[in-house]
Amino acid sequence: MKNLLARFGSRRAACLAVSGMALSFAGGWSVSPVFAQSAPPTSSQPSSAPTPAPRSVLPSFADLANRLLPSVVNVSTSAVLKPSKNDDKGPDSSAPDGSQVPPFQPGSPLEKFFHDYLKHKPAPNQPPRRQQALGSGFIIDASGIIVTNNHVIEGADQVSVTLQDGTEMPARIVGRDSQVDLAVLEVKPKHSLPTVPLGQSDKARIGDWVLAIGNPFGLNGTVTAGIISSRGRNVEHGLYDDYIQTDAAINRGNSGGPLFNLSGEVIGINTLIYGGAGGDSIGIGFAIPADDARGIIDQLRRTGHVSRGWMGLKFQNVTNDIAETLDFHKPDGSNGKGTLISEIDPKGPAAKAGLEVGDIITRVGDQDVTGQTMPRIIASILPGAKAQLTVWHKGALKTLPITLGQSPTPPDMPPSDTHQPEHPHAALGELGVTVSSIDADARTQYALTDDQRGVLVSRVEAGSPAASRGIAEGNVITQVGQDQINTPDDFAKAVQRLHERKKTEVLLLVQDDDGLRWVPVPFLGN
Repeated sequence: MKNLLARFGSRRAACLAVSGMALSFAGGWSVSPVFAQSAPPTSSQPSSAPTPAPRSVLPSFADLANRLLPSVVNVSTSAVLKPSKNDDKGPDSSAPDGSQVPPFQPGSPLEKFFHDYLKHKPAPNQPPRRQQALGSGFIIDASGIIVTNNHVIEGADQVSVTLQDGTEMPARIVGRDSQVDLAVLEVKPKHSLPTVPLGQSDKARIGDWVLAIGNPFGLNGTVTAGIISSRGRNVEHGLYDDYIQTDAAINRGNSGGPLFNLSGEVIGINTLIYGGAGGDSIGIGFAIPADDARGIIDQLRRTGHVSRGWMGLKFQNVTNDIAETLDFHKPDGSNGKGTLISEIDPKGPAAKAGLEVGDIITRVGDQDVTGQTMPRIIASILPGAKAQLTVWHKGALKTLPITLGQSPTPPDMPPSDTHQPEHPHAALGELGVTVSSIDADARTQYALTDDQRGVLVSRVEAGSPAASRGIAEGNVITQVGQDQINTPDDFAKAVQRLHERKKTEVLLLVQDDDGLRWVPVPFLGN
């Protein structure tokens, strides 16, 4: 399993490559020529050679591919290349096995030159260096809604989509979820776009034919064929592993692209591969099942993030050894299946429902559960919803109702400029500062992350209270007192409330190149 991640040096990099193999038809699908006989055999003796059975011919995927190709897009991203945390430690700190350059006198011109060169530090007043990435996606709504992987767009401050006909459009991130590695984008086309439906992946069988379409290595509109090699794969990539395994040829750049059945339905979103030392395809790839993705995509479209249910317990899979030890059996005498509770949060929903350590949960609603499927099933239930648990407790089955809580893991929020506010600017004369909403241009100019919150200081009046306290253009204000702010209107209202309360100054949480700091700024005239 470790090869899945080790090839690219990190979990995120591993995602950017997706698996594959080239399906060869030469070995098993060649058809022997059939020749017409001009006359019946002259011998009345039966032939000793058996008559070969007719061989089936693999159908062409051309019509299906021609229909599906326009719905698959190229997703390209751009992000500011940020310096690492160790950039200020000098050139020697970058090599674990010793210095790679001769030592220089600290502070000397040569020391500075080699430090800046090795760290690729941009010269003053030069635009920031950027990095590019490519992935795939598919259109699910004719108005311009596109599905891809989260790791394709994570960290990006600019995203664009290219259609099969070469049309390129800027895209905004509607929502994203790193737990299952999905993201939803939106473009504004001039006409309706071709779409593909999400199919029922739970009905797909091992051995079924599938098509993968995407942009491996930037080769737009690449179509490959294979079969479903396995179902329900857990590759230890995350809490919600439930992948479809396929041998359809997919590589780096296929991430986020669709895996189709022969009805033209998307039954998977290509995400991971096992690969050789160079990241090449070896025929083992993994796709997120469409039935797992459907609810997440719907939430991302509605709210921009995913809310997951939480029970407040820890558990493990019931193995055969555990089942034998606990004498946990099904009515037919075979070992029972379920998830064994090992720890319960005393303030969580499970404790309130009456569950105990040692209980075995066998069903949630009408779904059988195991240690592998439990996280995914619970996460699919919205916080506040009620569910019925079937629990094996001290030798007997019983049913317990439970109301799920909100997962303590914070959701992945879309960039703050995903939904631009009605008023993108606010000028506060009493402080001598103008603030603006954070958009893609601001992220690029000031190297802000995609999840940066707050408002950008776009102008500071000379001699103003803000200028006197060191606030400068390019700073980000994230809080006014204890109030978090995300829009210029939020900032203006928070300051106005303090002014109405006859306060003489306002306390701002300001982010600059050195980090966060609290800055008390007096109102004009105080």
